[in-house]
Amino acid sequence: MKKTIRWSALRQKTFLVAGITLASLAVDASAGATLDRIRQSGKIVLGHRESSVPFSYLDSNKNPVGYALDLCLKLSEAVRKRLELKSLTTEFVMVTPSNRIQLVQEGKVDMECGSTTNNAERREKVAFTVPHYITGARYMVRADSGIGDIVGFENKRMVSTKGTTPLKAVERANKERGLNMTIQEAPDHARAVEMVEKGESDGFAMDDVLLYGLISSRAQPEKLKVVGKFLTIEPLAIMLPKNDPELKSILDQEMKRLIVSREAHAIYETWFLKPIPPRKTSLNLPMNYLLRDFWKYPTDQVPGI
Repeated sequence: MKKTIRWSALRQKTFLVAGITLASLAVDASAGATLDRIRQSGKIVLGHRESSVPFSYLDSNKNPVGYALDLCLKLSEAVRKRLELKSLTTEFVMVTPSNRIQLVQEGKVDMECGSTTNNAERREKVAFTVPHYITGARYMVRADSGIGDIVGFENKRMVSTKGTTPLKAVERANKERGLNMTIQEAPDHARAVEMVEKGESDGFAMDDVLLYGLISSRAQPEKLKVVGKFLTIEPLAIMLPKNDPELKSILDQEMKRLIVSREAHAIYETWFLKPIPPRKTSLNLPMNYLLRDFWKYPTDQVPGI
């Protein structure tokens, strides 16, 4: 009886080990697809935005620039070194709020370098590395509007950009508070600002840092202002394919190194505290306490979001 028990236990252990090994092989087989493509093509594809100042936008020469793009270029170099490539060509593809996730999922973009919020809904489809900014949604209004917070939009029009988390948050707040707002969708940030300027909308709900950046790029920035308390808390992070743990490990390690070495802080200062294109004006936005505290112990985990 004792021999039978020992033999049974041994068989169970053998089957367990075999199962774990097969599972590991399955994971390894699916891992590294993006890195394999990068290695074979000798290029990495970075997704950028058109008007997400100062994260990712086009300068006066239509070249993609920005804080998130500078970080992505650092991450690309880390990938090149890990793959032991002599060179790595960078290809830029413009993305929008409505197609950015799909392009990453389809492998048409290796990293989306913009102002995308890392939340639970999106993590079902894609992955994110360590947040490079933490912000929240507020409201852009005309300086002479007299509106100071969300309650001031009762029976008025509010625009936000299609496919963004602030749009969903505004729709929810409108319903919960019974504000009877007319919610409008814009195809991109630039159009949303234009709608406020032209009086087609009374306010534009978006991450406040983006609103400040957009205002600074307008011909008459003094005619617009940002108002209200935070409607949301938004950890912004570089987006990457979901099922490529090897790529994610490289990017997470490099982001943590950039933060701990304070290289990321220097890049932050370049885009938030110094003159930036196209108007060569400064946003004058020191690092807020949310990001400063988060970077003390940098991680890709964003609890409760």
